[in-house]
Amino acid sequence: MNRWAAFFLSSAAIGGLTDVLLDQGYKELANIEQLLNHMLTPYGILIFSLVYSELVKSSRARLYLKLVLLLLPIWMMLTTPLQPELTVNFRFLLGWAAPYYITSCLLLMISLWKETNRRKRRNRFIATIIIVPTILAALLFINVAAVLTPDIDAFRYVSLFIIYSLSVALICTFIYGVLGVKLRFEKDPLEGTMKAVSSGAVQLNHSIKNEIGKIAISSDNLKRELSAQLPDTGTLSHIEIIEAASEHMLGMVNRIHSQMKDIFLVEKSVRLDQLVDNCLRLNQGLLDRKGIQIQTIYNGEPVVKCDPVHLSEAISNVLTNSVEAMHEGGKLTIELVQVKKIVQLSIQDNGKGIPAQQLERVFEPFFSTKNRSDNFGLGLSYVYNVMRKSGGSVEVISKVNEGTTVVFHFAGNRRIKG
Repeated sequence: MNRWAAFFLSSAAIGGLTDVLLDQGYKELANIEQLLNHMLTPYGILIFSLVYSELVKSSRARLYLKLVLLLLPIWMMLTTPLQPELTVNFRFLLGWAAPYYITSCLLLMISLWKETNRRKRRNRFIATIIIVPTILAALLFINVAAVLTPDIDAFRYVSLFIIYSLSVALICTFIYGVLGVKLRFEKDPLEGTMKAVSSGAVQLNHSIKNEIGKIAISSDNLKRELSAQLPDTGTLSHIEIIEAASEHMLGMVNRIHSQMKDIFLVEKSVRLDQLVDNCLRLNQGLLDRKGIQIQTIYNGEPVVKCDPVHLSEAISNVLTNSVEAMHEGGKLTIELVQVKKIVQLSIQDNGKGIPAQQLERVFEPFFSTKNRSDNFGLGLSYVYNVMRKSGGSVEVISKVNEGTTVVFHFAGNRRIKG
């Protein structure tokens, strides 16, 4: 997405070099630059909108669209005379550039309308109000004006919209973030919370374990003494309750500690499809008990650098959450996708889904959408920590009554081969 944003912004920006090149005596270069500006800008914004909207899921379909949509710009660049003067057929250019621009605006607005995640919807809204007015202005004052009133000073009008877009983009970048620019700042509060909770949990666990240990030892000693003196008394049953409670509390504290302590990775080269298959085998009993149907779609056999133990535990946590969210006979779809160097693993269930107001908090420690006493709300916090430490990220997409998809994103520098 960012590469295509850079492409269309660059192709649009080079239009401002025309007068500079002409003043320096580079007429041929100025003609080439104008041609690239006119032909590549509509194509660049359309492909950016296509990628950003995420409406076309298949990477192969996106590739075909990129190639097909490039045919008109290439053909027109090859057939437009540069000598003795640049002679652009602006009517023909308008014929295909207008649909490109308008489709771009529609893709951005449709993706905004269909987005259910509150944070993503806000980002899409910002991108739409930044891009759409300037696209329409460029279409009107450059392409349409070139056909109807060729002598109009288009830059005077378009520059106002460019200033508008830059102003809104700068303000929103600092306040909310635009196109992922503020991603680091949005994560910082959660990472700070993780560290604070981890530090507090370590200290609290240490104190609780010590006190529970004292209770367990004292209970055991008292039970032995009473067993010898009063073998048939009901007092022993009360002591057994204290022992059981102590054991349960100790187990709970150990579990919280194991999930919240700082993660140290021992990384290896791992074939991701094999690791996922192994996780499914380890959880086969849970899957069979609820009659869950499994569909695996592996587009390749990527090898990534990761800690197989922690990653397996993270995937298992997601599998457990998915199974618990589904009724008996539910369906679980696991897809492994490679897009150039990027590897994505998605786990999709058709369960009850997560309400929008809860979706934004799923990675917070001790937050849980389940009303169970044995759930501590640490599973997705652990998954978040594992992927962050591994240089990647994790995303949760959900819609009530339709299901939830958890996507593991592995950074390009973690891909080994495959």
